[in-house]
Amino acid sequence: MAAATIVHDTSEAVELCPAYGLYLKPITKMTISVALPQLKQPGKSISNWEVMERLKGMVHNHQFSTLRISKSTMDFIRFEGEVENKSLVKSFLACLDGKTIKLSGFSDILKVRAAEFKIDFPTRHDWDSFFRDAKDMNETLPGERPDTIHLEGLPCKWFALKESGSEKPSEDVLVKVFEKFGEIRNVDIPMLDPYREEMTGRNFHTFSFGGHLNFEAYVQYREYVGFIQAMSALRGMKLMYKGEDGKAVACNIKVSFDSTKHLSDASIKKRQLERQKLQELEQQREEQKRREKEAEERQRAEERKQKELEELERERKREEKLRKREQKQRDRELRRNQKKLEKLQAEEQKQLQEKIKLEERKLLLAQRNLQSIRLIAELLSRAKVPGGSLCRRQPHPGCPRCPPLKRGWCHGAVSPRAAAVPTKPALVPRMTAPARGVALVCRS
Repeated sequence: MAAATIVHDTSEAVELCPAYGLYLKPITKMTISVALPQLKQPGKSISNWEVMERLKGMVHNHQFSTLRISKSTMDFIRFEGEVENKSLVKSFLACLDGKTIKLSGFSDILKVRAAEFKIDFPTRHDWDSFFRDAKDMNETLPGERPDTIHLEGLPCKWFALKESGSEKPSEDVLVKVFEKFGEIRNVDIPMLDPYREEMTGRNFHTFSFGGHLNFEAYVQYREYVGFIQAMSALRGMKLMYKGEDGKAVACNIKVSFDSTKHLSDASIKKRQLERQKLQELEQQREEQKRREKEAEERQRAEERKQKELEELERERKREEKLRKREQKQRDRELRRNQKKLEKLQAEEQKQLQEKIKLEERKLLLAQRNLQSIRLIAELLSRAKVPGGSLCRRQPHPGCPRCPPLKRGWCHGAVSPRAAAVPTKPALVPRMTAPARGVALVCRS
């Protein structure tokens, strides 16, 4: 569908549902064809923009609402023009039809043909002949006779509930808009059914050139007269919306009769069964998703638990390793202290042994000194001569008791009288060295 256009003149608008600001406005289109001359010079072309500007200049004191190119060939250019009111169409056609255009740089004259736009809208003969000739239609049943209108290109925002704040169309609004022509038996907006696209394989969300979201709808009248009145009212009309600020916009909609038995009881029941199957399938999918989600959550919980156990195991190993390291360090420190203690004890033992040896040496020396003193005393006691006789022999060299001036007598020598007395031989200990302070004494 074409984009919505701004409407400046609403004098020809017909009320459809003023409560929702909806009106019907006559379609004021025309087709303009410009015949192109045969181009004799290669590389030379005719500008479509220049032709369009010439057409705009041919209508005096008026202007097109829209003017666009619908088809362009080597032989002709076809334009579609739209004006504000139906009454202006004839004046535009008078200014354009049969006229000529002279383009700069071209000697040939371009002929212009203009005619009122032919609306593609079904007639009463079309639907009567269709339902009469259709073999699979039963005109006694609703939906299989001419009672349903198929509408396409309806703007969603225009048919939305005002108090809802949503831009989705409402079936209640659709009923209120079209019940003007007769009592409505049933309506259907496929885009509101979440399962319809899956059932039919079609996309019911369509956009216009202006970026507005459009929808299609089916309106079924209870009586044939309602269908006839609605089709007659919509023929050659476009839908116009007038806001609270007074500004109006209009858009073209496509209107046709339903030839697919869309709102027949059999079709409705079939869609309900398909919807029920899809709902069950969706419930199964949701149940499957829920089970998968629970399984994933359980798996994640197990993974988290496993990670926690692994973390605890790592922490235990780390603590165990730390304890072993500390124990090894304590053992090493203990061994080091033990070695130090043993070394210290060994040094103390060594010092004690040296001290003992020194004391033993001192004791041994003292004992030897004592023995020497006793020996000397014993020797001296034995060497004493009664009366103080002196030795008459020759003096002994080196004897401290034989003064050289005493006629060779030796102190301590045995007198002849004493010599005659037998005595025990003196016991002289063998010493490696004379004790300090002990003099050598002759034996003879």
